[in-house]
Amino acid sequence: MEKLTEQDGMSLEVVDENLQALKGIFPEAFTEDGIDFEVLKQLLGDQLAEGEEKYGLNWFGKKKARQIALSPSTGTLRPYLEGSVDWDTTQNLFIEGDNLEVLKLLQRCYSGKVKFIYIDPPYNTGKDFIYPDNYQDNLDTYLRYTKQKDEEGLSVSSNPESSGRYHTKWLSMMYPRLKLARALLANDGVIFVSINHKEVTNLRYLMDEVFGEGNMLCMFSWRSDGNFDNQAKFKYCHEYILAYAKNEEDFPHPPTVDINTPADSKIFKVNIRNTVVKNGPKNPPSSIRLPVGFPATFSDGEIQERESSWPHYKEKADIVNGKLSNEVEIYSGWSSKDLLLEFIRNGCEPIYDAKGQETTFEIIKSGAIEAVKVRGEPSHVLSTLTGLGGPQKASTEVEQTGAIFDDYPKPTALIKYLLSMVSDSSCIALDFFAGSGSTAHAVMDLNAEDGGNRKYIMVQLPEPTEKVDEKGKTKTTQASKSGFKTISDVAQSRIKGARATLLKKGAHGDLGFKFFKLDSSNILAWSPDRADLEQTLIGHTEHLVPGRSEQDVLYELLLKRGVELTVPIEEKKVSEKTVYSIGYGALFACLDKKVQRDQIEELAQGIIDWHKELDPVSETQAVFRDSAFENDIAKTNLTAILQQSGIKHVRSL
Repeated sequence: MEKLTEQDGMSLEVVDENLQALKGIFPEAFTEDGIDFEVLKQLLGDQLAEGEEKYGLNWFGKKKARQIALSPSTGTLRPYLEGSVDWDTTQNLFIEGDNLEVLKLLQRCYSGKVKFIYIDPPYNTGKDFIYPDNYQDNLDTYLRYTKQKDEEGLSVSSNPESSGRYHTKWLSMMYPRLKLARALLANDGVIFVSINHKEVTNLRYLMDEVFGEGNMLCMFSWRSDGNFDNQAKFKYCHEYILAYAKNEEDFPHPPTVDINTPADSKIFKVNIRNTVVKNGPKNPPSSIRLPVGFPATFSDGEIQERESSWPHYKEKADIVNGKLSNEVEIYSGWSSKDLLLEFIRNGCEPIYDAKGQETTFEIIKSGAIEAVKVRGEPSHVLSTLTGLGGPQKASTEVEQTGAIFDDYPKPTALIKYLLSMVSDSSCIALDFFAGSGSTAHAVMDLNAEDGGNRKYIMVQLPEPTEKVDEKGKTKTTQASKSGFKTISDVAQSRIKGARATLLKKGAHGDLGFKFFKLDSSNILAWSPDRADLEQTLIGHTEHLVPGRSEQDVLYELLLKRGVELTVPIEEKKVSEKTVYSIGYGALFACLDKKVQRDQIEELAQGIIDWHKELDPVSETQAVFRDSAFENDIAKTNLTAILQQSGIKHVRSL
C-alpha cells in the first residue's frame, strides 16, 4: 500500500503536463537528463525568435507571473454544507477563496470541460484592490490575508497611478489567472473579459499572448447607459468586452441572439396609413412600388384591395402563393423606408437590420408593413451592445434579491446575451471574479427561460465590503451597513434571493449550489524538527490535520484524483466501518481511525462486492487512513486482496 505524499497533495503540475505534451511532438529532443535544446532548435527550424528585440507585451515581473501560473497549489477546498443549497443534488459550485489558488486546484477536475468563462476583473483605476501574489507561497499569503493564519492579516493594497509599476501590478495579477483559465476551457470554449479604456490595450496584448491572436473573436463595445464621471473632461459611457476562443476553428457559429424579443415576435411595426409618422417625415407621403413576389400573407388571410384612402393602392393586389403576382404602388410616410427599399432591391430576400437580425417584410391585414424576424442564424454578431442596461439597472437587480452591492455590478441581460452565443445549453459556466454573483444569476435566469441545464462555478475572494482609503482609513459602504461583511456574502445572498424569486415564478431545474472554502491541505506536510527528530517521527504517525472532518478529506481526494466536485458520494457500513464510494466507484475511501486485523478480509470483500456492483468505467483507487492499521502486515494483506480483485491502486494517507 503506497502512501499519499506531499506531492500527491498538490494540484496538477502544469510544467509536467507541458513537458509531456512537448515530448509527444518532439520525442527526439528529450534525453535522460532532460531537454536537448540544440535538437529542439533544429526541429523548429526558422520559427525561433532570435535577438533581444521582439514584438510583444513585456513588463517587469512577467517572468515571475509565469512562474506563479506554473507552480502547483498545496491547498484544498473544504465543503460547507451549512452554507449550501440542495447539496445532494446540485451541480453548481460557489467557492470562496483566492481565485489563483482555486484555478490551480480545479485543473485536475475540470481541465478542458468549461465552455463559457466570463470575468469582470478589478479595473485598474488606481484605487482598486490588487491581490499581492507571492511566488513562494500564494496560499500562505491568502491565509494571512483572511486572518486564518497568524493574528495579523495582510492589509488590502491599492495601486496608485503615481506608482512606477501602475500597469505591471495589474498585468502580473491577470497573467497567471488567464493562463490557468485557458487550460480549463474546452476546445470549443470561449472567454469574455470586461474592461475599461485604461487597460483595454494591454489586456488585448495579454489575451493575444495567452490565447493566440488568431483566436480573438470580437472586441465588444458595451454601452453602460451613461454611468460616467461628470467631473471628467471626456464622458465615458461605454466599456469593452474582449472575446477569445480556445480554438477559433472549433468555436461554433453563434446561434441567433435576439436581445430584446423572443423568436418570431415582431421587432417593430409601422402603420403606413398616416401621412405624418411619429419621428418620421412631415412632408406629404411618397410612394413605394412593391414588386412582384413581395410577401403579402398574414395569419388571418391575405391582403385585399382596400376602399379607404390610406394605404391607397393604385392597382389591385393580386396574390398567388402568398406573394404579389403584380406590382402594387402604395403611399407611405414611413421613416424607415430605406430598409424596406433595401429589402425590395434584394429581391424580397431576407436582409440584416441594424441589430444584426435577419429580417423580412410583410403586409398585414391592418394595412401596416411589419418587419418580422426570420428563423435562422445571422451572418455576424454585433460588436456594439446596447439596450442591455448598465450598473444602475444591475444594482437594482441585486437589491431585488435582498442583497446590496456598491461596486458597479454587470446586468444579467449582458451576461445572458454572451451566454446565448454558446450553443451548448448544458455547458459549465465559470466566473472567477464573481463579485455580486451576476453570472450565477444570469445562468439561472437563462435556464428558466429556455429550459437549459447550464451549470456554474463561481469563485470570489472574501474581500471586505468596507473599503480602506489610501490613508488607511476605513470607509463603510451600503453593503457593510446592511450586514454583509464580505463580497462573497453578498453573492451568496443574491443567488439565494434570485432562487427564491424563480421558484415563485414556477421555475424548475437546478437552483442550488455547493459551497466550498479554500484552505490548507488536510494532509500534514513533513516538517521535521532537526533538533528532535525522534519526537517528530512519533508525532507524525497521524498524517491528517487535527480538526478536519471526513468530508474535508473526501473532497480533497476528489480534487487530487481529478473527479468533479459535484459527483455523488455514497456510504455503506462494511465490517462496522464507514466506506465511501465517490463518483460511482471511481474512488473508495475508508477513513476510520482503527481497522482491526480480523476485520481486514470482511472489509476488503465488502469493497470488492460494491465495486462489482457499480462496475466503474475508469480505474478505481482505494484510500485508507495509514494510522488505522496495527502494522504493515495488515496493510499489505488488505492491499493484496483488493489488487487481486481488480482494484490496483491502493493508497494510504
